[in-house]
Amino acid sequence: MTSGPAAGRRGDRRTAALARAVEDGLLGPHSPVVGLLDVDGVLAAVDALNEAFEGPAPVQHTFAAKACGLVPVLRLLADAGMGCEVASPGELEQALAAGFPYERLVFDSPAKTVEELEFALAHGIAVNLDNFQELARVDRLLAGREAAGPIGLRVNPQVGAGAIGAMSTATATSKFGVALRDAGAEDAVIEAFERRPWLNRLHAHVGSQGCPLPLVAEGIRTAYELAERINTRLGRARITGIDIGGGLPVNFDGEEDRPTYADYVAGLREAVPGLFDGRYTLVTEFGRSLLAKSGTIGTVVEYTKSAGGRRIAVTHAGAQVATRTVFMPGSWPLRVGVFDASGRPKQGPAETVDIAGPCCFAGDLTATARELPAVEPGDVVALYDTGAYYFSSHFSYNSLPRPAVYGYRADAEGRVRFALVREAQSVREVVEESGLAQADNLAALSAG
Repeated sequence: MTSGPAAGRRGDRRTAALARAVEDGLLGPHSPVVGLLDVDGVLAAVDALNEAFEGPAPVQHTFAAKACGLVPVLRLLADAGMGCEVASPGELEQALAAGFPYERLVFDSPAKTVEELEFALAHGIAVNLDNFQELARVDRLLAGREAAGPIGLRVNPQVGAGAIGAMSTATATSKFGVALRDAGAEDAVIEAFERRPWLNRLHAHVGSQGCPLPLVAEGIRTAYELAERINTRLGRARITGIDIGGGLPVNFDGEEDRPTYADYVAGLREAVPGLFDGRYTLVTEFGRSLLAKSGTIGTVVEYTKSAGGRRIAVTHAGAQVATRTVFMPGSWPLRVGVFDASGRPKQGPAETVDIAGPCCFAGDLTATARELPAVEPGDVVALYDTGAYYFSSHFSYNSLPRPAVYGYRADAEGRVRFALVREAQSVREVVEESGLAQADNLAALSAG
């Protein structure tokens, strides 16, 4: 992952891409918001992940599709050798469309239907089951047959929450997995493995943003120690794989990648050294950390004004693309850059300014009280570190259309090439999605 000069080069590529996007009309009066993804940055993150886990333990790295369920992005990661972790029928179909083979898929969801389970079991997709009722459901579906792919059981190590409760999945009352510290739960898990020869993995995921590495390591150690107890009890290596999830936090305060995948693995090696000795296949499910630093949302400033002595810049990027930032700004702050109408970085004395979005509620702010160069109508505001979740988790408030997303590569001379990832949604398409074809149905129902 990038640090020092490499982080600087990433910033240089981003600056060049913003300028070229304005020059090419990808960002401007007729396209007032756009997503930009640094392809080289994404591939560098994949390389750093692979390098950090080098060793005797076999590893399947999967990308958490929820972080950016855009087929061209998934195809890029598939071609880079990644697998894909999916948690819904939509994510599964996106992953298949992107070219991931069945054997590189992991299906996680706390609410899998019978139909979804049947498909996964029939095609050898790795499945992590969430609870004892789901175990019983798979008993009935397999009916004595061997499973075509790995099947794991998700456990909740109940090691506590990180700084963001909603992102912490190993709390005492988390909805995910079997809560190991509840009375009798651990014995029930061991019994489940004794009774089911097709059950051969454990899965534990502590959380993502806001979870410190020692907390993550503690949760993974709990799963590892349970795997050791189960294999010892059964007298053989029934559990052959441990899915350790993802959850590497992203530094939203600066350009540097901090912590790194190397930091993550170093912490795990210290806390759980036996995890890496080669007896277990490891599965990871990183998402945000692979893409966040490579993404930028660019938006045109439509108006500037003052209220109560505070300067406000009204842009076209708000809660519809930066939902978490708008509703939980303390947990999801974003760095902001200001560029002139030609896409060049602005200089000059700073002023205190709020960056507002287009949504029709007062809290639609992507940054508050930031010290930035003077912002004027026609300028461009860039929201950094938005490569994960911001592009693909659109919030349809006010029926605002989804913006276009482009991938880019920029060479050392600043020459930029773009590739379309997703077309901008038209207003007509917004109307069609809202039930245009059924426009007369309720009126006809009331008339009848």
